[in-house]
Amino acid sequence: MARIICFDLEGPLSPQDNAYEVMSLVENGDKIFEVISKYDDVLALENREGYEAGDTLALIVPFLLVHNISEEDITRVSKRAKIVDGAKYLISKLKSEGWKVYIISTSYEQHAYSIGAQLGVPKENIACTRLSLSALRDEMRGDFSVIERAERDVLELHGCLKTPEKMVRRLDKFFFEEMPRTGYGNVLEKVYVIGGAKKVQAVHRIAEANDAGLSDIVVVGDSITDYKMLKDVKENGGVAVVFNGNEYAIPYASIGLASLDIRFLHLLTRHFDRRDLMFEMVKSWEAGRSDFEKSIPDEIITPELRGFLLKSKIEMPYFNYLDDADEKKMSDVIEIHKRFRALVRGAAAKLG
Repeated sequence: MARIICFDLEGPLSPQDNAYEVMSLVENGDKIFEVISKYDDVLALENREGYEAGDTLALIVPFLLVHNISEEDITRVSKRAKIVDGAKYLISKLKSEGWKVYIISTSYEQHAYSIGAQLGVPKENIACTRLSLSALRDEMRGDFSVIERAERDVLELHGCLKTPEKMVRRLDKFFFEEMPRTGYGNVLEKVYVIGGAKKVQAVHRIAEANDAGLSDIVVVGDSITDYKMLKDVKENGGVAVVFNGNEYAIPYASIGLASLDIRFLHLLTRHFDRRDLMFEMVKSWEAGRSDFEKSIPDEIITPELRGFLLKSKIEMPYFNYLDDADEKKMSDVIEIHKRFRALVRGAAAKLG
């Protein structure tokens, strides 16, 4: 049996939302990003034709251009990104046990390759968003007035995030009427963002390249850009794990892991060839977690992870079996993940 694992990057492997941090290089860039991120959520949840969750990374490009942000700026911001605790340990462990490790990320290539290099995942095993700001800047022919007007309007809209109707009208006009008239063209066609359905396509390409089925794959995600990938793998017999997820991702996973350290995912992958044991471990942890502060049964945990828990004294992780979760359980799991998500991701936790 093939052993393949595909990680989303931002959340499971690195807490930084790179695009948010890059936008924050400019004055009020954080507010601009928050408005567009909310717009992204609205369009994705209404299943707007031709739009996918994560296309935020295409929508912010005009604002990056008007402020002369470069590929070098993206790389510079990426270099200060942290790695999620336990990620290096986990990936090293997986590779030593014969797993093929991939990253499927909405992130710009400058960030995805930087984090991948730190984790020992080669470029050829990373699907991410390609971006050449220098080429796109040439296509604007120096006319940024439309973007500058839109930016002023976006900042005024920042206070209307809970009532987004006005925001949607203004941004629809900007992105799909005004920008095409500048010569830039369709904003969604200028940058091929690996989000939503394109993550699903990436999983299928990885399976095909390895002569494997989706049942041979574990996917790990946390947000709205991952739910289609989680759903597809789960429905086709693979294992869909949500790590410190939000309300958009959790309902589509089989297993939830809320933790300050992702190395505990190894407790799942070690049983990959025996799914019955994997799910039994999750159910046992879920039922017995309150007692584990005193003692964790040997059949539940590895000696290595037991030693880590005793030495680090971090908060006990939560595992949850989600396939049969009712509305009450799902709500409780979302609240648990929300707390861990805020602790691990900081300001980025509020984004979709």
